[in-house]
Amino acid sequence: MPDVQGAKSAADKKATPTAKNVAKAHDVRLEAVEASSGRVTKKDVLKAATPEAPKAPQALKAPDVPQAPKAREAPQAPTGERSERRERMTKRRATIARRLVEAQRTAAMLTTFNEVDMTAVMQLRERRKDAFTKKHGVGVGIASFFVKAAIGALKAFPQINAEIQGDEIVYKNYYDIGMAVGAEGGLVVPVIRDVDRRGFADIELAIRDFAKRAQDGSLTLEDLRGGTFTITNGGVFGSLMSTPILNPPQVGILGLHKIADRAVAINGQVVIRPMMYLALSYDHRLVDGREAVQFLVKIKDYIEDPAWMLLES
Repeated sequence: MPDVQGAKSAADKKATPTAKNVAKAHDVRLEAVEASSGRVTKKDVLKAATPEAPKAPQALKAPDVPQAPKAREAPQAPTGERSERRERMTKRRATIARRLVEAQRTAAMLTTFNEVDMTAVMQLRERRKDAFTKKHGVGVGIASFFVKAAIGALKAFPQINAEIQGDEIVYKNYYDIGMAVGAEGGLVVPVIRDVDRRGFADIELAIRDFAKRAQDGSLTLEDLRGGTFTITNGGVFGSLMSTPILNPPQVGILGLHKIADRAVAINGQVVIRPMMYLALSYDHRLVDGREAVQFLVKIKDYIEDPAWMLLES
């Protein structure tokens, strides 16, 4: 028996002629098609004939993984000719290199710093330079003041004028001061003997003589031998501060530096003064930090009030 109700529903369903033909071709029942407007259209029939694919379950979101940093691009290779030159070390340079490495390896080296007001020394030099030069035939420089100050400080702290030999400390009751001099072939340290017995003029003449002979290469081994303490002046090359390296077997070296005008507080007032940084490198095996600091303070006192050198000499 025919389905009268279904036929009636299909007849009552309003559909376009095209929709009816498409429904028949795709075997789609019009009564099951939902009209998007007043009548069922071809588009509605095709939609009903092609069911939507089931949605895939949503994948779990992976935790954020930090990205590895991008590799830096390699620098561009230089273009053009890049030449090199090779030469053998001079005997002097090789000796300097060997002794500097020896100093670092064999000593427990530390450095302490201070600063000194050079006003008094510079004013004294200015007042006396003409008379001093006229009498002695040589000008008075900064270095001789520090040599004299070092002698006073070494007498107050004799362990800085000593050396270690095996398990013994050798205290030296003489003062042979090495003066580091920069020469074309490398740094040399000629020694002024018995400086405690010399005056300012004699010290200045010795320093100038060593500087001249360092430049022309006429220093002898005897000039460089020994020494109980060394002074080096990097200030002549513009150094503001440095860490001098010991000259074995000595246990102390004083570094002088550039004199520069700086603002300092004196008696509650800010004034401009010619200041210099001082550095003392010392062998901590023999010299404690307290003695090293007090040694520099002693030199500072002598330089800032040179009359003390006369009174304590």
